[in-house]
Amino acid sequence: MLLQMDNITKSYGSVAANSGVSFNLQKGEIHALIGENGAGKTTLMRILYGMESPTSGEIRLNGQAVSFDSPAAAIANKIGMVHQHFMLFPSFTIAENIVIGREPSKTVGFDRKKAIADVDALSKRYGMPVDPAQKVEECSLGVQQRVEILKVLHQGAEIIILDEPTGVLTPLEVKELLIAIKELARQGKSFIIISHKLQEIIEVADRITVLRDGKVTGSMNAADTNEDELSRLMVGRELVQLTRKTAAPGKPVLEVADISIRGNRTKPTLDGISLHVKEGEIVGIAGISGNGQSELIGAIAGLAKIDSGSIKLLGQETAGASVRTIRERGLAHIPEDRYQWGVAKDATVTENGLMGHANKQQKYGLLRGASIREMVAEWVKRFGIKTGSLSTKAQYLSGGNLQKLIVARELAQLTPFLIAAEPTRGVDVGAMEIIHGELLKKRDEGGAILLVSSELTEILKLSDRILVMYEGRIVGELASQSATEEQISILMAGGKRHGKAETT
Repeated sequence: MLLQMDNITKSYGSVAANSGVSFNLQKGEIHALIGENGAGKTTLMRILYGMESPTSGEIRLNGQAVSFDSPAAAIANKIGMVHQHFMLFPSFTIAENIVIGREPSKTVGFDRKKAIADVDALSKRYGMPVDPAQKVEECSLGVQQRVEILKVLHQGAEIIILDEPTGVLTPLEVKELLIAIKELARQGKSFIIISHKLQEIIEVADRITVLRDGKVTGSMNAADTNEDELSRLMVGRELVQLTRKTAAPGKPVLEVADISIRGNRTKPTLDGISLHVKEGEIVGIAGISGNGQSELIGAIAGLAKIDSGSIKLLGQETAGASVRTIRERGLAHIPEDRYQWGVAKDATVTENGLMGHANKQQKYGLLRGASIREMVAEWVKRFGIKTGSLSTKAQYLSGGNLQKLIVARELAQLTPFLIAAEPTRGVDVGAMEIIHGELLKKRDEGGAILLVSSELTEILKLSDRILVMYEGRIVGELASQSATEEQISILMAGGKRHGKAETT
């Protein structure tokens, strides 16, 4: 056995993140580690990677007991980790990012030519093509993911931990990554993959271990299980199948007319975008990341200034208005980046829940503490947010639990319009079920929702109409009942099929 983690327990005060967890890995194996948000997956891998010390338990590598007090110690023992949020320098080239810390040198300074040659040879050896001279800021997210993997391979990793490796990738990039992982495993590399995407896990993994509440609830060969069984082991119950009523759209709530943002590029960031969202409908925006979705969200929410065009919310012009004014007129916003826009890490769960609700939760100019705590406690219960207490700082919650807190907070605004950007990014299947149900409930009650998601299955599942963005333009509109992933993927790539423009 290449790696054994025996009876690992990790406690934070009275809370056990891991409780007697045993996990093992064979050479050349792809072993998936799955579970609900806060189940203990990341904690277990942080222990393996030297970022945490176990309270008790033993790690054995090639039969020898080991203990890592830092990531450097893990790397020295040929264990590498690719984190969910990429740790690359955007202004550096691919080669510079990969060799950093192990730079080839010449008599004086950095040997750039050798670095490029080494990275080129590395990428060819492992079948992961990149342009070593390209700057990371010019790369797609799929290429950046490849760079992260090549970086740990350059460090000599034999065991590679991947934390949510497909979270921000397009369907084509996901397919390419899974093929690359299988090929690397065939060459003898061993993988531990943390993921919530059960279909992908079943496709790529050899074995799967499930955690719930810090304990192992099952371990099996991927070929011997299915999504339903894995879901039951993760959440401890059968998931409810969503039923979506036929939409009955009412009056327009959001009206965007011919808006453009020129930006600093040769092409506009947004180029004549027009769309509308009516009462009682969900309009989905699909597109490869970087094609103007973020700028569109920013323009509607008041976070970005448009150069031309009009944005109306409930008939009132909001282009140029402040974020506060727009929110007061009826907008709630689940942001695509929870850490940048959604939470204050040093604030407590209660304080983060209060954001946007302060005006409603005060009397005579004083905040109503008991009422606020009661409100946030109800969200914690309803959305299954795992936290030590309401006084826990946001930085100590898992990414998925933070996401659930933000979704609960924004839905509780009870506004006529909601921007839901990547609403289920990083959440488990149980939380996804709850969030999808809440979004459909808001729509059925007459709310208007603009859904922006990189998950095509989510777009197809929730949307009444689907708009596809490419290079700052809307290149197609599809009815969700007849749309397919293939049609959307073609439009996402520029709207061309067999050399002809795709029409809708």
